[in-house]
Amino acid sequence: MEGSWWRDGVVYQVYPRSFADANGDGIGDLAGIRCKLPYLAGLGVDALWISPVYPSPMADFGYDVSDYRGIDPLFGDIAGMDALIADAHALELKVILDFVPNHSSDEHPWFRESRRSRDSVFRDWYIWRDPAPDGGPPNNWLSNFGGSAWTFDPLTAQYYLHLFLDRQPDLNWRHPALREAMYESMRFWLRRGVDGFRVDVIYHVMKDAAFRDNPPNPAFHEGIDAESHRYLPLHTADIPETQGVVSAMRSVVDEFPDRVLIGELYLPLERIVAYYGEDLSGAHLPFNFLLIGTPWTARAIAGLVTRYEAALPSGGWPNWVLGNHDKPRIASRVGDAQARVAAMLLLTLRGTPTMYYGDEIGMRDVPVPFDEVRDPFELNEPHKGLGRDPQRTPMRWYPREGAGFTRGRPWLRIGDDVDTRNVATQEGDPSSMLSLYRALLRLRRETPALSRGDIRLLLADEAALAYERTHDGERVVVVLNFTGAPADLPMPEPAGKVLLSTHGDEARGALRPDEARIYRVSCLRRPCDGIRRTGG
Repeated sequence: MEGSWWRDGVVYQVYPRSFADANGDGIGDLAGIRCKLPYLAGLGVDALWISPVYPSPMADFGYDVSDYRGIDPLFGDIAGMDALIADAHALELKVILDFVPNHSSDEHPWFRESRRSRDSVFRDWYIWRDPAPDGGPPNNWLSNFGGSAWTFDPLTAQYYLHLFLDRQPDLNWRHPALREAMYESMRFWLRRGVDGFRVDVIYHVMKDAAFRDNPPNPAFHEGIDAESHRYLPLHTADIPETQGVVSAMRSVVDEFPDRVLIGELYLPLERIVAYYGEDLSGAHLPFNFLLIGTPWTARAIAGLVTRYEAALPSGGWPNWVLGNHDKPRIASRVGDAQARVAAMLLLTLRGTPTMYYGDEIGMRDVPVPFDEVRDPFELNEPHKGLGRDPQRTPMRWYPREGAGFTRGRPWLRIGDDVDTRNVATQEGDPSSMLSLYRALLRLRRETPALSRGDIRLLLADEAALAYERTHDGERVVVVLNFTGAPADLPMPEPAGKVLLSTHGDEARGALRPDEARIYRVSCLRRPCDGIRRTGG
């Protein structure tokens, strides 16, 4: 495992509908991504993770798959994907695909056959149950998108399970033929050169075999929380049998050299780390989203880092995520100034960072009027602020109509701040967010202590966080000010040289408001004079 690209590298998530549109239909595509590969290589990332591009009726924008071994014509075709993979590899970029194993589309041939008859050979590839004695759903399980997780099918007089939309029936991972078909779909892409998978809601694939009701959630707030939070998902998420499926997926990936398996997990810390598996036989990287919901304070983040590092199994490699297609953008959560601090935090913590497209130019959530909403989550539970359209708006390449994303009408509105938050404008500005990300990524690549070194917390108080990264005699110290006031704390000068400041200039003295710095420090194997060690 030592030296694997996914340990040292940085992953960049591409939401394909919104990255680059080559054919002018207003929706991003594979040809658009392929044209922007030099940009990604120049940015300094190591891998692109592409959200689903499989054939789909797009009820949930690709997360309802109707063919696991194809490409939707909206995005291109298999030849286009092959060309993208080849071009990416020529630029020393890895390609990670989304894999969606919990559910398919209701238009998948497997489900069409499954619902045709109770005697269909595909019947048990999905989860069917008789009605409850009163004729209602078999139990109280709820869809993550609101309402019951069961839909009655009058043709065969049974209910089928869907933990998401009713057009996304859940696959039955207890059925051997279904499992093997899905593993073979993974092999299909691995043979074509894909470097790994990010597995969607990996913790949902197995459900309670006895179909017991989920218990009530005592923390549920009527009218505020998503309806799916009414019950605790005790029997629909993270059940023990899930680990066997993850281990089997890992075995498939391990049939091919130097590939990676990443699992999407919205779980407590102690459950996230369980997905490394016994003897690290599970996911290489169980996604750690905890930074997204942690209070943006030095003490809170220091506590998270400490707990996470302590919880990792021996040999388990950490990872960090600050944004993705399901959560509000980092600049909208913490503000523009602290988004620069967040960039330095993400790219200097120990572990593999995952960036979200557009964060490198400081993109913010774009308000979407309800009559333009596309996200089924918001449409099913309107006006609760659950919609994900605001963080999925098109990438801005140029300060002009269409933002260089499309020649046509974009599928979601671009936003009013395109004049400043775009690649072309920021490329020529050494103080821009894009310049900061490029400098951070370059420094991370050139500094083994940042990409693979150990970590030790040095300071965490009301304002600032400091930690050291060390590797083979090299030592750097990262200091971050989480406030809009100066942070007058002991610094590693004069023993340290400032390698980079988020303010983009020659930094001296106390940390300025909303500033973070990276120092190269000469005193190795002991805390530097003047910095208080707080543990870690």
